[in-house]
Amino acid sequence: MKKLLSAVLALTAFLSVPQIHTAAIGYGQGTERDSMNRPTGAVAFQDEFSQSGAYALTSEPDRIILTFDQGYENGYTAKILDTLKEKQVSAIFFLTGDYAKREPELVQRMIDEGHMLGNHGMTHAALPELSDDEIETEIMSLHAYVLEHFGYEMQYFRPPCGEYDARALAKVQSLGYKTLFWSAAYVDWNTDAQPDPDAAIKQLSQAAHGGAVYLLHSVSATNAQILGSLIDAFRADGYTV
Repeated sequence: MKKLLSAVLALTAFLSVPQIHTAAIGYGQGTERDSMNRPTGAVAFQDEFSQSGAYALTSEPDRIILTFDQGYENGYTAKILDTLKEKQVSAIFFLTGDYAKREPELVQRMIDEGHMLGNHGMTHAALPELSDDEIETEIMSLHAYVLEHFGYEMQYFRPPCGEYDARALAKVQSLGYKTLFWSAAYVDWNTDAQPDPDAAIKQLSQAAHGGAVYLLHSVSATNAQILGSLIDAFRADGYTV
């Protein structure tokens, strides 16, 4: 009887603790495209999760939005900011907590030059592996830090590594955030194997579509080199950047 009672108490205690969901989904826009050159994976994602405040595209038919994930500084962000200023382009920079703390001058420059700051998580943690309370801490601790130190209130969140599940998206929405994925990206984050600049411009310009959200990484030497030409290519094709 004592063993049975102990087992029941243990099970009750286990069930009373909020369980962490670990069935993470890895986002990807896919390679198939519709008649508007939009990745069908991005369109399907938006159709399914826009009610949860999660998006991979915008509704503007001629607009392209450039976003940069800021995990760490590799010496190229200032050049990227120079190009954006020269071309009069506003971008979204998704900051981790480490970046916000280590690079205050660059973060302040982003704000001063009219860019938006996005939340990429205080510790760059995968949300599906966290409890609801941990998700709130991961997002809102960085939100509070940026508000306190820069007077800026963020409103867009990008899940680290593109990992999500329905519960995490709903929790992010409950915190007053919109979750922004992307509809165009390429392998630019590997600093030891940077893409050829000409090939990169060709790949990225051919992927252009109305409502596009481009994911780029500021650690990329190639991105810093080609950004101005890429913006020119978008505009030559009739897009607003």
